This record gives sequence, C-alpha cells and structure tokens, in this order.
Amino acid sequence: MSFSQLGLSAELLRAVSEQGYERPTPVQKQAIPVVLNGKDLLAGAQTGTGKTAGFTLPLLQLLNETPTAPGARRVVRALILTPTRELAAQVHDSVKEYGKYLPLRSTVVFGGVGINPQIERLRRGVDILVATPGRLLDLVGQRTLDLKQVEILVLDEADRMLDMGFIHDVRKIIALLPKQRQNLLFSATFSEEIRGLSGQILHAPVEIEVARRNAAAETVSQLVYPVEKERKRALLSYLVGNGRWKQVLVFVRTKHGADRLGRQLEQDGIDSAVLHGDKSQGARTKALEGFKNGKVAVLVATDIAARGLDIDQLPHVVNFELPNVPEDYVHRIGRTGRAGANGEALSLVCQDEVKLLAAIERLLKKEIPRAQAPGFEPEFSLNTRNPNPPRLSTRGAQRPNESSPRRKPQSATSRGRGNAASGAKQGEPGRRR
Repeated sequence: MSFSQLGLSAELLRAVSEQGYERPTPVQKQAIPVVLNGKDLLAGAQTGTGKTAGFTLPLLQLLNETPTAPGARRVVRALILTPTRELAAQVHDSVKEYGKYLPLRSTVVFGGVGINPQIERLRRGVDILVATPGRLLDLVGQRTLDLKQVEILVLDEADRMLDMGFIHDVRKIIALLPKQRQNLLFSATFSEEIRGLSGQILHAPVEIEVARRNAAAETVSQLVYPVEKERKRALLSYLVGNGRWKQVLVFVRTKHGADRLGRQLEQDGIDSAVLHGDKSQGARTKALEGFKNGKVAVLVATDIAARGLDIDQLPHVVNFELPNVPEDYVHRIGRTGRAGANGEALSLVCQDEVKLLAAIERLLKKEIPRAQAPGFEPEFSLNTRNPNPPRLSTRGAQRPNESSPRRKPQSATSRGRGNAASGAKQGEPGRRR
C-alpha cells in the first residue's frame, strides 16, 4: 500500500514524498483512515512505529477541509498533548513539515523557556497547538488561551503522562474543551490505568494495536553483560572504545547518577552529554543536537528525559542500570531498532539487579542472551531462575586495565546477529525509497 491509497490530499502526499517516504507503516495504515472518518481512536503503538504521522497527517487534512474564513481570527482547533518538552518539539516539527503546503498555522508551548514569546504567537492565532500539560494550564490561567473551539484532541504517549503524574492536569484540560470533539489516544502499553482513562475520554473508539502488548521490537538484538557494580563504568567505556561506537544512548535511574556517569566518561576520553529533567531547555537542546550530529558519542539520560526521542538509525542502547518497572525496559530499548532498522540493546547487570532482570524476562516471556567481556567476569552467577545464587570465587582472575582495556568483548555482531548500524535511514512516516 502507498500513501496515495489512504485518501490523503495532494498537498500532504507532496510533503510526504519530499521526505522520501513511499509506504505507510502498519500503524499509519490502520490509524489514518479511522481518523479521516472522524472516529475516536485508541492506539497501542511502540516508539519508532510512525505513530506521530499516524495522527498528524489525517489531522491536517481534516482541519484543511473546513478552513478558517478569510479575515477571521484563528482559534485553536486541534490540541496535541505530550508528556515532555522534547516530544512536543518533535511533534510540532512533524506538523510543520507535513503541513507546509497547507494554509494552517501551528505552534508549540512547553515549560523551561520564556512564556511571553509563546503568548505572542497564540495572540496572532493558531489552528494547531502542541503542548505539555503544565505550560498549557499556565497559559489558560493567564487568560491568553481559549480552548472552547477545539475539534480534535490528541493524547500522545498517554502512558508516560500517567507515569509522570499528569493525570490531574489532563483532566483539568479536558474540562476546558467542548464535549463534542474527536479524541485520539496513543500509548505504548495498555495498562489498566490507560483503559480507565480511555473510558473517560473516548467515545465508541476504534482500537488498534500494532505490536504485541509490552513486546520488544524484533529488530532489536538484546544482550545482558553480568558485571560487578563498581566495574560497570569501566565496562561501558571498554565497550564504547573497543567497539568504536559513534552513537549510544545510555540509561540510568537518577539525575545524580546521570551527571556522575557523564563526568566519568569524559574522564575516560569519551565525548558525552547528559539529559535529565533538571537541565535547562538550552542545555537539553544542545545535548540532543550534539548527539544527533555526531559530536557527542554517548548521551546519558534518565527515562523521563529520553521519552519521545526520535533519532534516526540509533545503533546502540545501553541499560547502565535496569529500570525498576519492567515495562520501562521495553520503552528504553525501543529507542533503537526503529521502523524496521536493526539495533542492539545491552544491559549491564550487577548482582543487586538480578530480580529486576527476572521481572523483565517474565514480561518478555523469554531469557535474554548473556554475553561476557573478557576480564570483566563477575564473582556471582547471573541466574534469574534463582535470583539469590551463591557467589562464585574467581580470585586470581586477571582483569584488564580499566582505562585501557585490550581485549574485545563478544558482541551481538560477533555472535552472528548482524550489524546494528546497518539499514537505510528509517523514521516517520514510513519506509524510505
């Protein structure tokens, strides 16, 4: 199927074609006709599936079919809510790119930057508003934003909004909207909380799910490296340097841990940047730009800060620390292996995390293959079937110098899993020509 078979206008097809996209992804094939028919939608789609274009393209078409009268003041007719600043900016980029041949105006508002320029853009009038909940309510409180004419509401990454505690803000925003509207809810997982939220917001929705619930992408090669906790940083530096990795996203649990690891990697001679919620918007933007353009090899991030990152052909993701919630593991490794490209997800697991790994493997319904870096053998057995194994003695085993490792670990590539960085550029909305 091609995009031309989905009922999109010539202007939208032109914009899609100029991006080099020819065929829609599964979520786009299912979502676009539903949205064009004016129905509510509950969509389960993991990151990297093309979900943003799945709602952006039909939303643009619907608004363009009933344009604002010439000379009339523009009001917000479509509202897209996202959990993070980064995702809001990326969604707005998609709106601008796909809608560049349409006479529609859009803007994005989020916290961490000055509010006055955002107020000025809203006063000039916009058709489509992309926003994070907190800043949106700030603008409503200052009476600079009217949501009484919203025709389409999109909740993107609704599961993460719940995780971040935005449910009360979301309910406040919904109370400001007209009762008659079209609602689109996108979520990576269908938890009971998401089901409850959808029941309150959606009216007779069409439900689609393009990936098995809580499933990891099949294009992602997963490996676990057992390692002593105090030697994780040395192993990470070894893997990055010995593998000559040019782009790797590393997940940690805390902001403090992210800052500390970033400093340590810089001391090891690895160009690194750090991304977490306490960073200013300018620092976050700089870190992302450096990572995307190749100036920074390692981006160390917390889960919330990394949510919604859209990076083409990201070959490596490393769980420096396993997440406490098994579903977050799926979100993390979904940063690589996007839209059909291959990727590699490595987890550095110490004895304290054996139970966390066991929970992840129960969710995935399979054991993740183990790998071993020579010289980094731990003094414990990584046995998730028995999360409290006896420690094994390896006294006398020679360990490599932590700053200058010499031997190459067994990687996914050497195990015959293919080159993680191979494949053509992948991204929304579909496969490239």
